[in-house]
Amino acid sequence: MKPDLLNLFIQDTDTMIELLSELMQIESPTSDKAAVDRKGERIRHELEAIGAEVEVHQREAVGDILVGRWNMDRPGKPILFVCHMDTVHPIGMLARNPVRIEDGLLYGPGACDEIGGIVAMLAALRALRDQSLFPERPVIALMTSDEETGSDHSRDLIIELARQSALALVMEGAMPDGSLKTWRKSPGRFTLRTHGIASHAGGAHESGLNAIEEMAHQVIALQRMTDYKAGSTVSVNIVNGGTASNVVPDLCEVSIDARVITQAELERMTNQIMGLKPVLPGARLSVEGRFDRPPMERNELMIQTFEAARNIGTAYGLTLRESGTGGASDGNYTAAAGVPTLDGIGPTGTGAHTDKENVQIRALSQSAALLAGLLLDWPDTPA
Repeated sequence: MKPDLLNLFIQDTDTMIELLSELMQIESPTSDKAAVDRKGERIRHELEAIGAEVEVHQREAVGDILVGRWNMDRPGKPILFVCHMDTVHPIGMLARNPVRIEDGLLYGPGACDEIGGIVAMLAALRALRDQSLFPERPVIALMTSDEETGSDHSRDLIIELARQSALALVMEGAMPDGSLKTWRKSPGRFTLRTHGIASHAGGAHESGLNAIEEMAHQVIALQRMTDYKAGSTVSVNIVNGGTASNVVPDLCEVSIDARVITQAELERMTNQIMGLKPVLPGARLSVEGRFDRPPMERNELMIQTFEAARNIGTAYGLTLRESGTGGASDGNYTAAAGVPTLDGIGPTGTGAHTDKENVQIRALSQSAALLAGLLLDWPDTPA
């Protein structure tokens, strides 16, 4: 007979609220190493309290990375929790979004992105230990410190640990309706510059070549690269050009945001953007940039992984749905490495990256129950 996990964690909700409230009050913007390390020390204490052997991977530019391990001498591949301790919020956000409960929501910086996910993970591991149900397999909890800025200092470790694992659980918050994320787009950042010839706009207009006019052609071409059917979007978001109202400008620059949902589209879109050609005779273009992460594709492995999770959830009275988003996470790396991945498995909330960020209190128990069920029942290979 399956344990009543959901009821177990409903009874544990107050404990989760208490820990989440405490962790949110340790502000941890990615750019502040000392702040992230303070949060890391608190989380390390929690990991060790439930029996983890914690290894610290020191970093100079960002917070240190923590790796907690259990049962590494047991057979089978590990289940890997992929978490990040940093938030996008600057120091002082607590004054604008203080920790509080309103209408079933717990507010605070990082509530759903993703401190709530860390708390749900800790609750699941603690409860299984206390109930003598801890799985007889290796378990790893990876706590990174720079996810909000691209995971440049943790990417290699994420991929290394993922490739050793049977399943990567990415503790980002679920979609607003509670759905897990079975696809994520790859975000690209590009800069395009058009080069013309400067001249006096009144006395020598005919001698100039207007870089902004050239850019106008390029902006239209870029915007037309959007293909909603293919799941690809391109957006010109920032434009800078010109020096004075009486000077024909010789330089214009734009910032480009591109998003793609498949590797094939990533390659096609990269070639299109990098292959732009000038329209006006004599104009020149320069383009730089790249896609930061691979896409998390809803391929056959992702479909099988979600179906296995849904079946486990059903066995514990939990209904799982799937969706996706244009934003990226460390799940992009684990999925692209060919590792079964479940993303957005943390508790849902709203207002991520804003001064209204929150987590649904009832979602804490739902997330923890699902995690516990996956720890108990996940096979080495999803059926």
